[in-house]
Amino acid sequence: MADLRVTSSIVIPERELSESFVLSSGAGGQNVNKVASAVQLRFDALHSPSLPDGVRVRLLQIAGHRLTNEGVLIIVARESRDQVRNREIARERLAELVRAATYVPKKRKATKPTRASKERRIESKKRDARTKKQRSKRFED
Repeated sequence: MADLRVTSSIVIPERELSESFVLSSGAGGQNVNKVASAVQLRFDALHSPSLPDGVRVRLLQIAGHRLTNEGVLIIVARESRDQVRNREIARERLAELVRAATYVPKKRKATKPTRASKERRIESKKRDARTKKQRSKRFED
């Protein structure tokens, strides 16, 4: 297959991707026992020269359980009974993951509550306290 185009500026060369084929589980009848149709796609995200540093850091954060201790990203695809289709699915998953890592989240700006919202909160607390006080039983001797 060819290089994996993730965005207009990020292209992962074929030499950085490693595929291995394993027996797949699930539907397929006797075919499932003799054809290695599931795909394990490996990508060394930690040492890849094709990823910008910011994207690499975010990718390593969002990879989760798919990341090994050595920084290798492993994607397994076994949805289809067809090996070629599973290869396409695995590559598309990798591209989606890298695309998600290109998104830079906005910095949160700290804000303070407005005076009106503080007053509403206090009024609500007073109203709740009155309601609870009315519920209490009064024993007068």
